[in-house]
Amino acid sequence: MEIINKLKTVLKIDILIWLIVGLVLSLASCQNKSVSIDLAINSDTTTIEQEVIEKHEASSEFKTYWYAGEAEISSYKLEQWRYGEMREGTAVLVYVTEDFLPDVQVKANYQNANNIPVLKLNAIKKLNTGVYPYSIMQSTFYPVSNNKHALKVSSSMQEWCGHVYAQLNNRKQFEINSHSYFEGEADKTFKLDKAILENELWVKLRIDPKSLPTGDLKMIPSFEYLRLKHKTIKTYEASASLTGNTYSISYSELKRTLSITFNPEFPFDILSWEESFESGFGPNAKVLTTKAIKLKTIKSPYWQKNSNKDEMLRQTLKLD
Repeated sequence: MEIINKLKTVLKIDILIWLIVGLVLSLASCQNKSVSIDLAINSDTTTIEQEVIEKHEASSEFKTYWYAGEAEISSYKLEQWRYGEMREGTAVLVYVTEDFLPDVQVKANYQNANNIPVLKLNAIKKLNTGVYPYSIMQSTFYPVSNNKHALKVSSSMQEWCGHVYAQLNNRKQFEINSHSYFEGEADKTFKLDKAILENELWVKLRIDPKSLPTGDLKMIPSFEYLRLKHKTIKTYEASASLTGNTYSISYSELKRTLSITFNPEFPFDILSWEESFESGFGPNAKVLTTKAIKLKTIKSPYWQKNSNKDEMLRQTLKLD
């Protein structure tokens, strides 16, 4: 009987020891799990980017104008230099608010707590170069919070020789895919460190012109310019200034300047712009200036205006 009691005592002590060991392991497991969760959160939040910049709080005026279920469409008379000659054409800037899916980086079809509100710009140019037409379009998805870089930029050009396309996705770095029919430019995929995008400034201006960057900067020029001039998509040294209601950017290496004039009052619509760059080589080089002046602005749910009777809106915009 005494032996049995001793065995019971040993078993109790043994069980107690194992319970203590199990508790310690359980706590360690919880701590490891907590670390894993924290790392996952950090990983997710850096998918877009982390910046210590004050978030823009949309005013009631902003919400009334931009969240009315309509896009803002502005048409412009365009004088575009191409192949050493001035071409007359039209430009259209379409601004519209949308919900954006941060992971797949496309427009969201449904409301979701993870969606990012963006102000999207579709910038379109149409012109003729001799017998064949030129079509240029750039899309920029810029967060309404106005405290991060554009989440996505894409650019495409079509003419009778072929078409080209480039896309930037804002993840841990800028991820860029570029496609062209030109030898040496065909298919490229690469990454760049984040920098100011000229494309995003056309949207940042519409949210708050005072937030536009000024001084000596590192900037990626517009995808349109880089493609037309067959320049490398990369960061270039630039200087920018805001004087009154005109924002100007100068690239010394590219010998190019851009000036955007806008309405100084909300909604800060763009009135005109000029882009000057050097064309040619040596003593034959000359500075050419592309210009655009606003013709008309309307607000419209244009995606619903796709019947023949809606073509009258093109006349309103002075596009026909």
